[in-house]
Amino acid sequence: MSAFTGTGRLTRLALRRDRIRLGIWILGTPLLGYALAASVAGVYPDEAARHGYATTSASSLVARAFNGPIAGTDLGAVVVAETYATLAVLVALLSTFAVVRHTRQNEETGRAELLGASVVGRYALLTAALLVVVGVNLLAAALLAVVFAGAGLPLAGSLAAAAAIGGVGVAFTGVAAVTAQLTVTSRGANALAAAAVGLSFLLRAAGDVFGEQSADGTRVESAWPSWLTPLGWGNQVRAYTGERWWTLALPVALLIATVALAYALARRRDLGAGLLAARRGPGRAATWLLSPAGLAWRLQRGTLLGWAIGVGVLGISMGVAADEFNAMITENPAAAEAIAAMGGGTELVDAYLAAMLGLYALAIGAYVVQALLRVRADEADGVLEAVLATAVSRGRWLGTQVAAALLGATALLLLGGITTGIGYGLVDGDPVGKALALGGAAALRLPALLVVAGVVTALFGLLPRWSVALSWAALMVFLLLGQLGAVLELPQGALDLSPYTHVPAAPAVDPTALPLLLLAAVAAALLAAGAAAFRHRDTPR
Repeated sequence: MSAFTGTGRLTRLALRRDRIRLGIWILGTPLLGYALAASVAGVYPDEAARHGYATTSASSLVARAFNGPIAGTDLGAVVVAETYATLAVLVALLSTFAVVRHTRQNEETGRAELLGASVVGRYALLTAALLVVVGVNLLAAALLAVVFAGAGLPLAGSLAAAAAIGGVGVAFTGVAAVTAQLTVTSRGANALAAAAVGLSFLLRAAGDVFGEQSADGTRVESAWPSWLTPLGWGNQVRAYTGERWWTLALPVALLIATVALAYALARRRDLGAGLLAARRGPGRAATWLLSPAGLAWRLQRGTLLGWAIGVGVLGISMGVAADEFNAMITENPAAAEAIAAMGGGTELVDAYLAAMLGLYALAIGAYVVQALLRVRADEADGVLEAVLATAVSRGRWLGTQVAAALLGATALLLLGGITTGIGYGLVDGDPVGKALALGGAAALRLPALLVVAGVVTALFGLLPRWSVALSWAALMVFLLLGQLGAVLELPQGALDLSPYTHVPAAPAVDPTALPLLLLAAVAAALLAAGAAAFRHRDTPR
């Protein structure tokens, strides 16, 4: 029997298991790319606007760090500068999570052992996961190229830009294949893969910050650290500005090297074991772990800490950039109009700060979804049955999980507002006052997160089998409507479907209580519906 026997059947099984997730990935990535490209084209419609954007971005260290290097004044170059980082990080994370789900998670849950009892080779499970994820990346990249070309961008540059983003996903597919061999849990493998994505982002940012600006001030040539990371390789393709096609060989080479390493590691370990020794816990558990609240805190504290670090760093950076942003945006009336639409006010700095707080709230919505979907994982894995066999009721258990997720979201919102205020205050001369003001403005976004929590809870109670896919799909819809709907001039009826639309855009506008109360009422109704459905259905389901 070959080590790859059964790969085809396992590939079909993986496609069958994740047909909804993969469909959202394949279609959602190009749709997000189209929305971002269309908004950029509307904000920078002519050569003068794009020239102002290019010179300001090239001279801004913050813009280089977060968006990457600008490669010129063509519309395609501006689209890449505004969309690449978002799409590349997204596909990197999606790729790592998918690989771990079909490798390490199968071992952790015992599915791999059951499959291994049949005619299945040692490498079949890993190979099937790699084929699925690489194939999805290639298909999503092909659709993204079509979308970019359909938005009026040159075909060659569209192919290069889409291939650069797909190459990031392919590269991190191999990285996740290695991390899946190292730890004994899927959480550990995902954490290592996410750390690799974070390190890649930091190296890319360092290379772009220390890069050289061209004589005309419209381009940046990255320094050597950008060449050490897959996220940096995508920028070096230079889509729409004299494409460097040969750089697309770098992610392929990394995939080949990491897959070979993953096979070698898989050959040297037992099924279900990891090459990194599992850390032993204390001999006696803390008494607070006896309560559902203590257990929820224990399970979520690591994730919350990682989110807190990311939100804090982003808040400080965006706050410091506020004054720099004001200088850039006043030179571009179209961009000023778009920021005013996103931020909800006419004072540009306040509109910018409001838009940033809105982005934080959207990102923290992902934390809420991630934290609450743990309840579905616990149910599917059989953990919930063991918990409910004790004196813990269904209502108490679910209420504790929802409360823990919302408390974490509240802390992250306040952290984002306060750190943004500190960053802006350091430039403006009033860090304490700005921190308090923006912390309060950030807290006004909490009712929108309550609705997100209500949607996830209702889906868990009413449609548990579909709750994971539908929860993430709902958040994606909120993202597109809440942040890009105004820029794309969508009908107000469509914008109203997002809870983020109804949140007062403080500090750009004065807050009113009625929308917040209505959002809280909707959230309460959704939470109640989910809790009632959960109490009256079978577990697991």
